[in-house]
Amino acid sequence: MSRTDYFDDPHAPAANSIAIAVSAFIQDERGYILMIRRTDNDLYSIPGGQLELGETLSQTAVREVREETGIECEVVSLVGLYSNPKHVVAYDDGEVRQEFSICFRARSLGGTPRTSDESKEVLWVAPDRLDRLNIHRSIRLRIDHGLHDRSEPYFT
Repeated sequence: MSRTDYFDDPHAPAANSIAIAVSAFIQDERGYILMIRRTDNDLYSIPGGQLELGETLSQTAVREVREETGIECEVVSLVGLYSNPKHVVAYDDGEVRQEFSICFRARSLGGTPRTSDESKEVLWVAPDRLDRLNIHRSIRLRIDHGLHDRSEPYFT
């Protein structure tokens, strides 16, 4: 399934659903950020996905990181809560989701990077090389908040 992200776009379709999503901001000992290149829109992103029944939010983050990257992690803190109604995601099946995402800071516990059905590339990126990647503005916001390591989480 393909997706198109709209951010503060007057031509965006109207949202018809909302789902709880999580993402994980992970840096290695060099400060490099764990990222994927998504299969559904070809953009670079931090790993993440939708909460499933029976999971906690942090369990979802751990599972999504493992599924998309092969990296095991543990959640250590909250980066922010993102619920901007001006950010919608349109899927080719007609669903248009309003953003509702929780971004966690996590720590890598090991593993071997590998791709998945959702990631065509897994890489560790130096912060000064982020501008070379095609990253949606909403994801770049989460990364910027993660890099600033604020004492209080960001929220909208």
